[in-house]
Amino acid sequence: MKLYYMPGACSLSPHIVAREAGIDLQLVKVDGKTKRTEDGADFLAINPKGYVPALELDDGQLLTEGPAIVQYLADLKPASGLAPANGTLARYRLQEVLGYINSEIHKSYSPLFKPDTPEATRQERKEYLRKRYALLESSLATHPWLLGEQFTAADAYLFTVTNWARHVDLDLSDFPAIQAFQHRMLERPAVQAVMDDEGLARRATAAA
Repeated sequence: MKLYYMPGACSLSPHIVAREAGIDLQLVKVDGKTKRTEDGADFLAINPKGYVPALELDDGQLLTEGPAIVQYLADLKPASGLAPANGTLARYRLQEVLGYINSEIHKSYSPLFKPDTPEATRQERKEYLRKRYALLESSLATHPWLLGEQFTAADAYLFTVTNWARHVDLDLSDFPAIQAFQHRMLERPAVQAVMDDEGLARRATAAA
C-alpha cells in the first residue's frame, strides 16, 4: 500500500498507526503547494480532494480521510489493539473521539496556518482550541490514553495535531496532562521511527 503524505501534516497519524501495527507502507511525499508527488505525478489526478492523507490499497483503490484510514489500518491488525472490535461500544467511543479531534481540534488549526487570517480571527481560534483541549486535559489527567489504558489510533491523531501548536504560537503550557501525553507519545519506538522517516524533530509540542 502507498501512503501519500506531507511531513508533519495530518498524514502523520496513519503513518504512526501503520508503524504501530507493523504494516509496511510505501511512502509518497506530496508537495502541498505544487500538488505534485516527489516523483513528479499530479496528486490531484490521484486524489481530487488535493490533500493528504490518501492511502492507495493493494487493489488500486484510494481511501481518503484520516479517521477512515486509521480505522482501516487498525482493522488489518486487530491484535494490535489500535481499534476496538467493530460493533462494540468501545469502537463507537473511538469514532467519537476521532470525530471530536477531526472537527473541533484539527479544523480549528486551519486558519492559523494562513498568513492572511485577521488577527482577531487568530485569537478567536486559539481561544476556541484551548476550550476544546480543556476537555481532553481532564480526560488525560485520569488515564494515560484517550480511551483509557489502551493506546489507540485516536492517540496518534491527537499527538499529530497538537504538534502543530508551536507553529501557530498556541500556548498550551497550562495543560500539564496534554504535555505529559505528548511526551509519552515520543517515548514510543514507533513514533520515534515515524518522526525520523518524515525528517521531524523529536520533541513534544504542547506549549508554544
